[in-house]
Parts: sequence; structure tokens; C-alpha cells
Amino acid sequence: MAGSSRQGLPSWITAAAAATTTRVDIEGINNSSEEGSPKYEESKTVPSASDFNLGFAERAFAAAGAAVLSAVIVNPLDVAKTRLQAQAAGVPYKVLCGTVCFESNTMFPHVKGSPHAFPGSQQLCASECNRYKGAMDVFYKVIRQEGIGKLWRGTNASLALAVPTVGIYMPCYDIFRNSMEEFTTQSCPSLTPYVPLVAGAVARSLSCITCYPLELARTRMQAFKETHAGVKPSGVWKTLIEVINPVGGTNNTQKLQSYRILWTGLGAQLARDVPYSAICWATLEPTRRQILALLGDEAGASRVLGANFSAGFVAGTLAAAATCPFDVAKTRRQIEKDPNRALNMTTTRTLLEIWRDGGVKGLFAGVGPRVARAGPSVGIVVSFYEVVKYTLHHRYQLT
Repeated sequence: MAGSSRQGLPSWITAAAAATTTRVDIEGINNSSEEGSPKYEESKTVPSASDFNLGFAERAFAAAGAAVLSAVIVNPLDVAKTRLQAQAAGVPYKVLCGTVCFESNTMFPHVKGSPHAFPGSQQLCASECNRYKGAMDVFYKVIRQEGIGKLWRGTNASLALAVPTVGIYMPCYDIFRNSMEEFTTQSCPSLTPYVPLVAGAVARSLSCITCYPLELARTRMQAFKETHAGVKPSGVWKTLIEVINPVGGTNNTQKLQSYRILWTGLGAQLARDVPYSAICWATLEPTRRQILALLGDEAGASRVLGANFSAGFVAGTLAAAATCPFDVAKTRRQIEKDPNRALNMTTTRTLLEIWRDGGVKGLFAGVGPRVARAGPSVGIVVSFYEVVKYTLHHRYQLT
């Protein structure tokens, strides 16, 4: 009984079930392993489980649905995080008193301390209204100045990014994890606990590099406010064109340079996302297995949902807090409007600049909304993804 499971179930479910059954059998409470019992007969005929029988298309479908749900729900927190980080980098915001205020920073040295840097600006406003003071203050001022709909600014970019990114990331993680676990279990069992860490890092790198221009567009759309009333804000495509145009050129070298700028900040993104995924999956896998082991042998849809959401929430929160400095560096590189400076910036130099300007507080700018966003986001994505997989598996079994 300890090694039995239902065909097609993910390995993390069967591992939890096996752990639970082993514990019960040792205590002498579970007598269902006796020969002749129904469960014993099932264990002799059903092979060991894996979720290889779901194809990439089914996994991508489940991941895309999870991505859409998560992107819509947590986008306001993403806007708050990006605004706080952009403000720390010196991005000007027109606030309630009608003036343009600036945070002193090397990104905008030509406007430092200048009350007339932009047409129509007046004397610097009072300290209580010249900057965002936290996530709730961002919500309040965005709703009052721009309307509640602007809390979902960049949602179209988030959806355009989330669907392909998660659609690549989650299925690739599943495939890499299953393949690596099969290999390490047979060849080097001592390495099996590290499989989620490696699989998560590799899958995230692949999805990040593939979809990075959409991430760049989303960050810029969330960071900058519209400067002209009544003008429709730039969409994803127009934002990317605006990024390329300043670099423009006629020869092949200049054209290559213009497209290269679409991957500005990729190093910072990888420096954030690779350890983020490694920490997240290394925490999530054992956590959800422990939760399922506590819940019992039978893994129903509600238990799969609860275990994955809880484990994802914990893992996402820890990973987001640990990698916040790299997220600040990524945002600063992505909002840089000088193409020459953007192409010459490095992640290390950016982190040192942030440390010089703001110290530890600068490195963790926006950590509150980032953590508040990451926990539910990972929980929603992982739980929705696994429940859809679970449902598809059982639907195929019935047909």
C-alpha cells in the first residue's frame, strides 16, 4: 500500500500519500494492506503514479487560466510596488496640490531642486503630498488623481506577459522536475531534494528570456502617469515602439542596437527571478507534501486546492522578500529613458547606486506591496494550475 497510487497523479501527491500510509502502517492502525482487501488488490494492478500522461498543451491551458486570474486580482499591488520603486529612482509625479515634485536621485540630475523644471510647475509642494508614503497612500492618490481604473494600469500588458510566461514556466517546470526526479531517484537519490530548486531556476530562465519585452512594457506602463489629459495612454505595442524609437537607425548595427534595448534590465530580471524560483519551489514542494500528508491518503480537489494555495502563499512571500533588492534594480533599469545609459547600466552598478542613494531602505523600496502581491499570486497560480490538471486527469479517466 505504501507504494501504491493512482495513475496520472502528480508525484508530489503520491509522495505525500506514500508518506502518510507508511506512517499509519507502522503504527499498526491501517489494516487495508492485508492480502484480499480492496485497496491491496488495487495496489497490485495500478502502476506507480506520475503526471506524464498530461501533454504540454493541457499543462499550458491550466497555466494560462491561472495566470489570467492572478494578473487581474493582484495588479493593483503591482502598480503600488512599481510606483514606490520608480519614485525612489526619481520619477516625478504630479500630486494633489498641482505641482511636480522630485525625489533627488542620479537618474534625473538636471531637475534636482528645480521648481520650474517642467512647464506649469510651481514651488515645491508640502512634504505630505509630494510623494507616495506607502502602498495605501499609492491607492488613495491614484484613485483620487487618476481614477480607480488606473490601479489596473498595465493589466493588458500583465495578461500579455502572464499567459505566455506562466504557460511556458509551469509546464516546463513540471517536465523538468519529473525528468530530473526520475533520473536522480535511479542514479543519485541524495540529489532528489534539490530537483525543485534546479527545475524552477531553469524553467524560469527560459520563460523570462522569451517574454522579457512584455515585462519591460508592463513596468513602463505602470511606472509613468499620462502627461496629457484626454490622451489615450500607450498600449503594449506603442510602449515598445517608444522604447525602440530613440535608438533608431538605418544600418544593421543600429537596428540591432535598437532591438537589444528591448532586453534592457534582463540581467537584473534573471538575478531576481532565478533565485526567486529556486527559493519558491524549494520551499513549496516540501511544504505542500507535508500538508497533504497531514490531510490524508485521498487527494480530492479541495485538498489539492488548499494544500497548493497554502504552500504557494508561504513560498511566494519568503521568495519575494528575499529577492526584493533585485526587483528594485530591475525596475530602475527598465524605467531609464536615456537609451545610452540604459544600454550601459549593469545590475551590480545599479545595486550600488541604489545603496548609495537610499541605503537598505532603498534596496527594499516597495517590499510591502511586493510581498503582499507575491504570496496570493503564487498561491492562486499554483493551486489553480494543479486543480485544473487534477480535473483534466479525472476527466480523461472517465472517458
